[in-house]
Amino acid sequence: MQRLTLDQPIPDALRGPVVALGNFDGFHLGHQAVVGRAVQRGAHERRPVIVATFDPHPVRHFKPDVPPFRLTSLDQRQRLFAAAGADAMLAFEFGDRLASTSAEDFVGDILAGQIGAAAVVTGEDFTFGKGRGGNAQVLRTLGEAHGIAAETVAPVLFEGERVSSGRIRELLQAADPGAATRLLTRPFAIEGEVEHGNGRGHDLGWPTANMRLGKYLRPAYGIYAVRVRLDDGSEHDGVASFGIRPMFDPPEELLEANLFGFDGDLYGRTIEVMLHHYLRPEAKFADLDALMSQMATDAEQAKVLLKP
Repeated sequence: MQRLTLDQPIPDALRGPVVALGNFDGFHLGHQAVVGRAVQRGAHERRPVIVATFDPHPVRHFKPDVPPFRLTSLDQRQRLFAAAGADAMLAFEFGDRLASTSAEDFVGDILAGQIGAAAVVTGEDFTFGKGRGGNAQVLRTLGEAHGIAAETVAPVLFEGERVSSGRIRELLQAADPGAATRLLTRPFAIEGEVEHGNGRGHDLGWPTANMRLGKYLRPAYGIYAVRVRLDDGSEHDGVASFGIRPMFDPPEELLEANLFGFDGDLYGRTIEVMLHHYLRPEAKFADLDALMSQMATDAEQAKVLLKP
């Protein structure tokens, strides 16, 4: 799948596309419905399909001091869009220039001019343009004037409630990754580069792959049963601790994953840690023996929960 930006012309082979337009952070059931409809329309009309997303998220631009809330990185989104059947991902850089672009110019100059879109598919609540001056109806009206068909997809409900990225964030922060998985259709996954740690895990007989969360949402601190996907495509069951490690000073926020039966070198490699089950909150124990005993219990519980 190609990754596009507006800094370069859209390739000729991708001109006249059906564009799925939205933030798509998380790429949950609702987002999948929008992209799925774009893919369906593209196949019917024999047009390429481009999924257009924003990076950074518009909220980050207008409120730079809000706590991290990202559910997916651009790399993760690109893989998800490809798996959904799209031909390319267009990453809009959301900065002052795009924030000040009017709804009329967004449709006329960008969608029609730079992209050459034939059709655009969005969610019903999608807004765009300076001051959120554009919505689904505005997009239909402006699109018609530029030869662009605009279509909306209704929200997806799960157990009677609308699926949203906000709802997923609440579930992860409430230590319910299983419910989040049902809305995402896959476990919430944190991707990053493995860093050198202080070696405590190795000294205790529990070597860990250590990662920073960066811009990702902070799920509930605690111990998780996880699957870890390595950069070679292999997957490994494991147990992970996310939090500030209350047994050790100074407190330091870190994701530490122990891969069952793995004996390789992961330093500097990019891995993806998928949170399957929340086991317990992090805790401070009386001594290292008590900690190691609990770690063994956690590992056994994780192995049971991760059985196919």
